[in-house]
Amino acid sequence: MEKIITLVFHNRGLRSFIEVDLCSECPRQDDKGCCGFYSPVFYPIDLAYLLFEQPDLLDYIFKLDHLTILDASITVNNVIEGNSYRCKFHSQDNGCLLSQSLRESICRHFVCAGIGWWEEESMQDWRDFFDKLSNYEIQLNNEWASILKGQGLTLRDPSLRPKFFDELKKLYQQELNRPPDFITLMPEQDSRSLTRPLSFGADWIL
Repeated sequence: MEKIITLVFHNRGLRSFIEVDLCSECPRQDDKGCCGFYSPVFYPIDLAYLLFEQPDLLDYIFKLDHLTILDASITVNNVIEGNSYRCKFHSQDNGCLLSQSLRESICRHFVCAGIGWWEEESMQDWRDFFDKLSNYEIQLNNEWASILKGQGLTLRDPSLRPKFFDELKKLYQQELNRPPDFITLMPEQDSRSLTRPLSFGADWIL
């Protein structure tokens, strides 16, 4: 069975994401798909965005159990379910409880290997964009983590978090004022389609 799959690439700078119409009918047919294998990690860029756009969500995250809190990141560890896991933000009925712009980078960029859109010659411009974006985010996250650590700030100490977040917001705001060319030269949204043979259950490669 072959299916036409449509991807919508959203260029929102540091909050860019890929929307895939197949996700709502995930061939894994286990009501969690890729969300059964990954624990989301919120890095400085993600935390800064939440501070500006959804601070209540950040408060909610800190109240969850089984977190891994490092100097500049928070991992929301998934929970065991059957022979795999389930992300704490994943609902059996409605999928991810977070809108795509609120998700961390892996969850915003990930497309399963069964689709393999990056192999399509017609989509190499977007492959280059998301490769550069991923490297750019890693660079910024590392730079900001180093700056904050140099100021003696860490998320591990709850008493230091208000100051940590104040300084993080400054770094984020400065970066928004100087986006790199690879972001400004791409359209804000672009839809592309491809055809792929479908397999189901564990045969569908994530």
